[in-house]
Amino acid sequence: MPRHTPSHRALLVGGAAAALLASTLFAHSASAATDGGIVAPPDKIVIEVATVNGSGCRQGTAAVAVSPDNTAFTVTYSDYLAQVGVGAKPTDFRKNCQLNLIVHVPHGFTYAVASADYRGYARLQAGATAVQKASYYFQGSPDTASRTHPYTGPYDNNWQATDETDWGQLVWAPCGVKRNFNINTELRVSAGTSDPTKTNSFIAMDSTDGEIKTIYRLAWKECPA
Repeated sequence: MPRHTPSHRALLVGGAAAALLASTLFAHSASAATDGGIVAPPDKIVIEVATVNGSGCRQGTAAVAVSPDNTAFTVTYSDYLAQVGVGAKPTDFRKNCQLNLIVHVPHGFTYAVASADYRGYARLQAGATAVQKASYYFQGSPDTASRTHPYTGPYDNNWQATDETDWGQLVWAPCGVKRNFNINTELRVSAGTSDPTKTNSFIAMDSTDGEIKTIYRLAWKECPA
């Protein structure tokens, strides 16, 4: 599987990347007549990855791309797994990834993350538990949106979690000011009442083919004149 190095790279969708993303991403657009929002601006947005830090997204194991219609972007992981028990290191029970993104938005518009889909696989022994958590905030802003999704063993299947925010509670990027956007995700596993000396429990933001695309959908609105 090819590796991608995301650090300090501006990513534009085009060619094969656009064809791939078009099959998995769909628009999150809002009507001005119904909820105060508008469809995405016609110009491309550019997402520059300032930093990618964390035990769940070591260099070369995460990449970011923007959908062709500017309404979503994805983060692809290839090595994001937390585990406890046989074969696990003491620090493996928790993995995280902090994405620091510079989003270049067309003039006169601002954006917010309206929803996010996370997918992966988990195998939890009876008595074990796991948590997937995500936090969203703009650099320098006191407003942080956080969502947590718990899982309980016995569990041996794919998992999917969706974070959704009502229009009135969206955290918008400041108009006319460039602020980095931060996404901090976390996977955590606890052995609970299971026996970690004989069993292994894990949760991965991953899939059977070794990678998964986390989808973030954007809402748009015009900035004041």
